[in-house]
Amino acid sequence: MPKLARVPANDSAPEEKRAPLRRIRRLRRARKLKHRYYAFLSYSHKDEDLAEWLHAELERFRVPRTLAGRLTANGAIPKRLTPIFRDEQELAAADDLPTEIEAALASSQFLIVLCSPNAAKSHWTNAEIETFKRNHPEGCVLAAIASGEPFASDMPGREAEECFPPALRYKFDRRGRLTNRRAEPLAADLREDGDGRRTGLLKLIAGMIGVGLDELVQRETTRRQRRVRYVIAASLAGMAVTSTLAVTAIQARNAAREQRREAEGLIGFMLGDLKDKLEPIGRLDALDGVGSRVLAYYQKQGTSDLPDAALSQRSRALSLMGQVSYLRGDLDGSVRLYREAMAGTGEAVRRDSNDPQRLFEHAQNVFWISEIARIRGNLRDAEAGAREYQALAQQMVALGPDNMRWRVEEQNASAQLGTVFYSQRRFAEASRQFQQSLSTIEALATADPGNGDYQKSRLDALAWLADAQLAQGELQSAITTRERQIALLERLRADNRDVGYAERLIPARHAFGRLVATAGKLDLAQAQLRAAVIQSETLVSAEPKNTLWLSNAASTKLSFADVLMASGRGQDAAQQINSACALVDRLMAQDRSVVTWRTLLHRCLFARAQLEFTSPAGGAALTSAERALSVAQSISTKDRVSDRFAVASSFRLIGDIRQRSGDAKAAQSAWLAGLAALPNGVAERPSETSTRALLLQRLGRGAEARTLTSKFDQKGFRRIALFG
Repeated sequence: MPKLARVPANDSAPEEKRAPLRRIRRLRRARKLKHRYYAFLSYSHKDEDLAEWLHAELERFRVPRTLAGRLTANGAIPKRLTPIFRDEQELAAADDLPTEIEAALASSQFLIVLCSPNAAKSHWTNAEIETFKRNHPEGCVLAAIASGEPFASDMPGREAEECFPPALRYKFDRRGRLTNRRAEPLAADLREDGDGRRTGLLKLIAGMIGVGLDELVQRETTRRQRRVRYVIAASLAGMAVTSTLAVTAIQARNAAREQRREAEGLIGFMLGDLKDKLEPIGRLDALDGVGSRVLAYYQKQGTSDLPDAALSQRSRALSLMGQVSYLRGDLDGSVRLYREAMAGTGEAVRRDSNDPQRLFEHAQNVFWISEIARIRGNLRDAEAGAREYQALAQQMVALGPDNMRWRVEEQNASAQLGTVFYSQRRFAEASRQFQQSLSTIEALATADPGNGDYQKSRLDALAWLADAQLAQGELQSAITTRERQIALLERLRADNRDVGYAERLIPARHAFGRLVATAGKLDLAQAQLRAAVIQSETLVSAEPKNTLWLSNAASTKLSFADVLMASGRGQDAAQQINSACALVDRLMAQDRSVVTWRTLLHRCLFARAQLEFTSPAGGAALTSAERALSVAQSISTKDRVSDRFAVASSFRLIGDIRQRSGDAKAAQSAWLAGLAALPNGVAERPSETSTRALLLQRLGRGAEARTLTSKFDQKGFRRIALFG
């Protein structure tokens, strides 16, 4: 029989060699969703007797008490495997599955396929497998072989023995399409010449709850033996009541100690290994669930007199939930959680200020509160927080000068202070901070190239340095820095499936595409932005609730549309604008007050107005431009100067539209309003200087405009107005 992936069994390989492989396979099957059904039983109604037996046995099975509640890669092990969905009615002849069947498949954690030649020929069994696989990982599908032979269709002369339906034999791609790559479904053999019914049943259960077969068998045997002992003990109870009570008290005390020890160990695992494995795949629901369960545990105990270790773990759980709230766009909730976490880490530091690990955990909360203040435009608090973060990092290094982790924190603190300077338009100071940060992290990354945290910090330092270089008008330096970042990202992404590299590659390509477009290289810009759009769509499809990925995708599409319009490809630009605006609508429906999303709404309306203005009809251009102006006037971001340039750009476009329609007086009025909206005496980015120059040109002040832009012409800017 061809090789099949088996549910965990008692094989001859040493336990220490099999455990890592089992753990990897289980993690791939991990699901943190709430399901209505524990499993969906799919079968041909010609095998109804065996299906009825299997259904009854699964729902009757009680998980051994010592396993129930344990956290595995498949989630917390339940006490009972209920409910199991089994359709007891024959499906009528039709093209599609009934709605109730599709709903049951969608809300089931596992799919169990009762495999036989009858099932292999059943249209409905195959359809149920296809529907389930399109929405669940391959590892959530288990096969129970009733008769026939797996993959017999590949054996000449034995095709009629095939027991696996086609959808079970082959894998589906990420878009839910059937491929020609052979699958290796997890299989239990119920045949008498195979595992037999009882062992096969236990193999199915072991696969669903995420434990080895040998462990499940041993636990069930122990449970049965315990029942026998209870009967014997009950018959002797009258003879030894006092002794029994004493033994029971001792056992209860020991059990309580053991449960507490296991709970503390479980919490350590959840906040450590499990969190580290969930973060790279970007599952917010799973991360949120980890933090919630830890907090629920400590809330039952109270927090006023928690020991040091418990206080630390509670703070880490709060920080984790603050991170999830931040990624979901709930900044108020995120700040509240980080402040509560910071109160705990601050108390831990007060108890022992010479422990660098406590300083590190406290510094993480200080950083995030500073970062959210920066995002909200509260730059005074952001700078104060960044400097406190830097002081904590320097204290860590002083306590452990040879600890590379503390060196990384010192580098991160320099970068954070640089981002605050950048937001304050202190571009030269920001550039120095980013260069200092980059020098430190490159030395660490070179010494330890396999350290993912070092590499990510290095990538972020390159990104910020490129932005600071562009803000100072150093176009070629910014392009070179972005090229270094993308080359490093491509290499790291090829060697590692961490989603952190994929999500950094999108804004890197986005920024690089804008840079080369500004330099006049539109073909290269299109290629980079197209790749960024494709990658952003992949991430969004994997985690549709991640608002950071949604906003990045919308921003990238709008920049791609700008370049397409500049290249004369209006129809393609319209497609990108419509797609981007649909994403913006989703974000705005969630919360219209988030400033970043309102900025995207302005860009969306502005892009539509530009596209309509360049079209032959152009009738709706003025309406879109006036809506863009209204949104721009309502926005108050962390960068008030940038807000005013957005207003000025909208006035400039309205003036252009008025001029085209023949209303020269209204056009002049709009251009003057745009120029009046601009601030004076502030550091301007090249695109902002371009906006000022365009308004001056339209008002007949060409000499002033040329004076402003001449320095950029000398530095390689060719389409400075493209993103103005």
